[in-house]
Amino acid sequence: MVENEKFDRTIRNYLSFDVPVVSVSDLKNMDNVVILDAREWEEYDISHIQGARFVGFSDAKFDVLQDLPKDTTIVVYCSIGYRSEKVGEKLMEEGFTNVSNLYGSIFEWVNRGYPVVDNRGDRTDTLHAYDRKWSRWVNGDSITKVW
Repeated sequence: MVENEKFDRTIRNYLSFDVPVVSVSDLKNMDNVVILDAREWEEYDISHIQGARFVGFSDAKFDVLQDLPKDTTIVVYCSIGYRSEKVGEKLMEEGFTNVSNLYGSIFEWVNRGYPVVDNRGDRTDTLHAYDRKWSRWVNGDSITKVW
């Protein structure tokens, strides 16, 4: 589901797969989906997938979901998929029935060349890569990594 085999092995070591996963190419082709960003505000503020609603992780806020029926198609992402899996588990506990975790998350999204936007909604080439260690999984010279 991700192009880099070492990155794939790393992801698999962190996930329990308690939440179904979707690939970034699957998400790119989905209609009528609510995308949730499960990173911290500082990460989301720098760049996120266009249209994503911020829920956060350490203090996740589900009030952005009050308007949604429990059967809404929801895809949650973070940096690689660990935090989004945990948020997805909480959503399922809250009764949401169609929740998926974005495998490889925003790192794989940008690795595939898909766009991200900044806090104004403008396309950006800057990505919050969590920290120096995790930033190695973001490929390409066209992405400016910050942490």
